[in-house]
Amino acid sequence: MKAKAVRLHGANDLRLDEFELPEIKDDEILVKVVSDSVCMSTYKCAILGEKHKRVHEDVADHPAIMGHEMAGDIVKVGAKHQDKFKPGMKFTLQPALNYKGTMWSPGYSYEFFGGDATYCIIPAEVMELGCMLEYKGRAYYEASLAEPMSCSIGAFNANYHTQMGVYEHQMGIKEGGKLAILAGAGPMGLGALTYALHRDVRPGMVVVTDLNQDRLDRAEHLFPVEEAKAEGIELHFVNTGNMEDPAKELLEITGGTGFDDVFCYAPVAAVVELSSAVLGRDGCLNFFAGPTDNKFSAKMNFYDVHYNSTHVMGTTGGNTADMIESLELTAQNRINPAVMVTHIGGLDAAAETTLNLPKIPGGKKLIYTHLSMPLIALSDLRTKADEDPRYAKLADIVDEHKGLWCPEAEEYLLANFIE
Repeated sequence: MKAKAVRLHGANDLRLDEFELPEIKDDEILVKVVSDSVCMSTYKCAILGEKHKRVHEDVADHPAIMGHEMAGDIVKVGAKHQDKFKPGMKFTLQPALNYKGTMWSPGYSYEFFGGDATYCIIPAEVMELGCMLEYKGRAYYEASLAEPMSCSIGAFNANYHTQMGVYEHQMGIKEGGKLAILAGAGPMGLGALTYALHRDVRPGMVVVTDLNQDRLDRAEHLFPVEEAKAEGIELHFVNTGNMEDPAKELLEITGGTGFDDVFCYAPVAAVVELSSAVLGRDGCLNFFAGPTDNKFSAKMNFYDVHYNSTHVMGTTGGNTADMIESLELTAQNRINPAVMVTHIGGLDAAAETTLNLPKIPGGKKLIYTHLSMPLIALSDLRTKADEDPRYAKLADIVDEHKGLWCPEAEEYLLANFIE
């Protein structure tokens, strides 16, 4: 059957192609992709091409479909999987396959498998690893965003703490502790924040820093300090650009103890070094943001490593259990992944959006693969109302939800914008 997809042909070479999908095998599944959110990791893949660790060397001859934060409907199921999956089921998946020690992943490594597509083929290893997930929720975008949410969930679960003389790590953030999300008012930081405030094991203090006051103001609008206080969490939004001595002033917020858990959400040496400087005793620094420079380095206080038991680690992606936790918490209305989304667009906007992602302000860009629509900020929907009254209705729905994307908006979009 014919499919359309944004495919990687080489470094900085993304194209919206139409091509023939092969017939599925007995151990494969054909799906219709409905939504895919654009990840900064996809941008890194697009600019690096075959130099990226997940991209195959012959990508010029066998272009890879971009996108890995996908959700949609199952169309056809190979004989091997018909006992578990049925046509018409909604699906999402955990893309961090790590199959047989490889780094293969949808959106990087497969000719017929990726999220920026109208239709694609789920290969056998996805089902073999238990990474194909039935989705029973209402909105497709919530399933797409379960993958980026799972990255932060995985980071929180992977952090650890120690006890002197005991040679076992206590996994996870410190309950009732002090937690900082540095460079944290962007989309992934806000995803981490909605999780920090509403997970089962919660900190007693959360400090979110950024240099952009507009982003901090939006974050505080979405997460009022008084609401967090009512839940027993002391929440601060801090512009470190306004501080004479950021490390000293952040430590003062903690009462001088430092932070138990620090998440670094920008691959910037100054942010890494600030993260190290504000760790308390047995503090865990999670370097979350992946750099494109394979020589990236930054200073860390090794006096504190020795005498204060501070430690550093990094996580990339989550696992299937993290994905399931994200879906469950979203279904329970405990977390709202929509705090990450600031733009929507159609498949025809995906290539340009991906290649220019660092230059486009705001948060997550959500692509609906069966739509033809330019990328547009949710805050700009009303500006298009004069030329198309459908945008006015979308703007009304978004405004009713604190300016956030929501199931009602998605349902209106899918019912009224697909030709």
